[in-house]
Amino acid sequence: MKVVLPGGTGQVGTILDRALTEAGHEVVVLTRCPEGEREIRWDGATLGPWAETIDGCDVVINLAGRSVSCRYTAENLQAMMDSRVDSARVVGEAIAAAARPPRVWLQMSTATIYAHRFDAAHDEATGVIGGSETGVPDYWAYSVEIAKNWEQAQAEARTPATRKVALRSAMVMSPDRGGVLDVLLWLARLGLGGPVAGGAQYVSWIHDEDFVRAVEFLIARDDLEGPVNLASPGPLPHRTFMRALRAAWGVPVGLPATRWMAELGAFALRSDTELLLKSRRVVPGRLRAAGFDFAYPAWDGAAADLVRRVRSPRADQGAGRRRVGTAPRPRS
Repeated sequence: MKVVLPGGTGQVGTILDRALTEAGHEVVVLTRCPEGEREIRWDGATLGPWAETIDGCDVVINLAGRSVSCRYTAENLQAMMDSRVDSARVVGEAIAAAARPPRVWLQMSTATIYAHRFDAAHDEATGVIGGSETGVPDYWAYSVEIAKNWEQAQAEARTPATRKVALRSAMVMSPDRGGVLDVLLWLARLGLGGPVAGGAQYVSWIHDEDFVRAVEFLIARDDLEGPVNLASPGPLPHRTFMRALRAAWGVPVGLPATRWMAELGAFALRSDTELLLKSRRVVPGRLRAAGFDFAYPAWDGAAADLVRRVRSPRADQGAGRRRVGTAPRPRS
């Protein structure tokens, strides 16, 4: 296949580019700052010569958007909104204008679209969209609006010949430097990998191998369209999640952190506490119903595999594994 990855230089793009290229597919990356021979310049907002790569390709996987690893200031939140909505809109315009449009358009979305809750898991059919919860920071609702507008931009695109899937992805866990697992392991090694604010909030995650396999599954299944949760079937409370990660690395103790300590830490890391404190209890209803089989459904097994790969970066470089130890560039 020929696969086009708009915004494919971030963590998820690096994972997909590596895996799809190793599988023998032709992969073209659209980025604001092209460096390699398979990278083409675009601005993520307006049509240009880059659109020629979409005409005649088989699959578009749009990953573009301002990184969420930042302080949630009004300026950054607006940049997150604009970069996601504008890129989805202009990808839709390019597909609509193509003489030979792709057969499928996978659009990155996020599990953050669901409500902060502890009592029940969200699947695509019964999950509750967030934005109206009480007792949480007001700006959490804006994160939900970003996700809703992101998906709406894809849904409204007039691309009748192209199947559209919105990937409501949980955190993708990979051994790559700069990814979320890298940060969590760093905290654990410092002895800071204990529960945050009590640790009752749920963590939804997906192993990088399962993420790639789910993308390939969705490309192949012509009967699946619309929102699909890309998350393991085993979300678990933060305290349990971090305990299993510490056990995989061999760290016996993790100091707990209060909410205000988490605020200080997020400020120092130039990040935001929503990533830690929002309870994301998301399950893959449509994937499981369609027969997708997770290689890593439980976090203890996934954590053990990921830690092994962090420690042995040259292990398992075959077609079924992604090479590790390369740092993704900022998503564009």
